[in-house]
Amino acid sequence: MFKLSEIKELIKLVDQTSVQELEIENEGARLAIRKPGRTEVVNVQSAPVAHTYVQAPPQQPATAPSQPAAEPEAKSESASRAGLHPIVSPMVGTFYRAPSPDAPSFVNAGDRVHEKTVVCILEAMKLMNPLEAEVKGEIVEILAENGQLVEFGQPLFLVKPE
Repeated sequence: MFKLSEIKELIKLVDQTSVQELEIENEGARLAIRKPGRTEVVNVQSAPVAHTYVQAPPQQPATAPSQPAAEPEAKSESASRAGLHPIVSPMVGTFYRAPSPDAPSFVNAGDRVHEKTVVCILEAMKLMNPLEAEVKGEIVEILAENGQLVEFGQPLFLVKPE
């Protein structure tokens, strides 16, 4: 059976993310949370809307290159990330870099990790879930901020595998 506080927390998590639907089954009880879809018809009566028109900026000629400086930069960034292994979030939850606010971070950029190294904690429904690296290598970049709400499949760390 689900507690009201757990249901409220799940609704809050779904509302704050791009997740559209969540279904959970626990001890024979089933809970489904769905965001309203764009195809739903809602009868709403409202006051007339005042429209403001803004002139669009002039378009550049079709022959002009669009941001030529950004293209090599984007290529070099993707090339620098090639070969890196992302550690992704297995759930929707809150990302914590340390076991408590006054404790040091589990890992920092430059740290070496192995498959069982705990790299962070993900809090979901008041449960603290440790996340292991699952790869041996060096932490190159930390992609999430402490206390940030993260989504399922969101990259949290980049690891240079050994």
